[in-house]
Amino acid sequence: MFNILVTGSNGQLGSEIRALAIGQTNYNFIFTDVEELDITKHQVVETFIEFHKINAILNCAAYTAVDKAESDIELANEINNLAAENFARIAKEKKIKFIHISTDYVFDGVSNVPYKENVNPNPQSVYGKTKLAGEEAILKINPENSVIIRTSWVYSSFGNNFVKTMLRLGKERDELNIVADQLGSPTYAKDLANTMLEILPKIKNKTVEIFHYSNEGVCSWYDFAQTIFE
Repeated sequence: MFNILVTGSNGQLGSEIRALAIGQTNYNFIFTDVEELDITKHQVVETFIEFHKINAILNCAAYTAVDKAESDIELANEINNLAAENFARIAKEKKIKFIHISTDYVFDGVSNVPYKENVNPNPQSVYGKTKLAGEEAILKINPENSVIIRTSWVYSSFGNNFVKTMLRLGKERDELNIVADQLGSPTYAKDLANTMLEILPKIKNKTVEIFHYSNEGVCSWYDFAQTIFE
């Protein structure tokens, strides 16, 4: 059986993979979150992977509280950077397939056209800087059969996200002020989860590859909120 470790399994993306796993017969999923596995400790992770005979890692874990990260730098760095480095080293040593989820926050957000994979990152926040540091650690270690996927504006029926926040605030308030000058591509976590499971058996590369993934289209937060209420 092909054993897949999924980290951050209580988050939006991890929860979507858990839901999709019910219909999977070729894979055996081992779902973990902070309670089951401290991904910041290299020896702990290595022992866990050896014990469960892991064949692939889907790293959905991240410190995603963008504002809070500005004052919680150490923990954000441990989860977004050091944990990614741990997985990369173990994946290389044990020849394990590895998919790592990153973010559009590695860019400065000033471009008026979509960012391509070859654009130089320029993060403006602690969150973005720690996620970029994780990417750079993976690229430096360079485990074979590894992929970094940058995504944006993730929402889901699971976890906390903009969609749920708008629905909650819409019930509590008569009027909301939503910015209209920030543009992005909302991404349904279930679609990203499906994509990860689809590409996993096809990964066969000697160097780490980076891909950008989002759903089609572009909107502002204001447009997104309007559509949510509709």
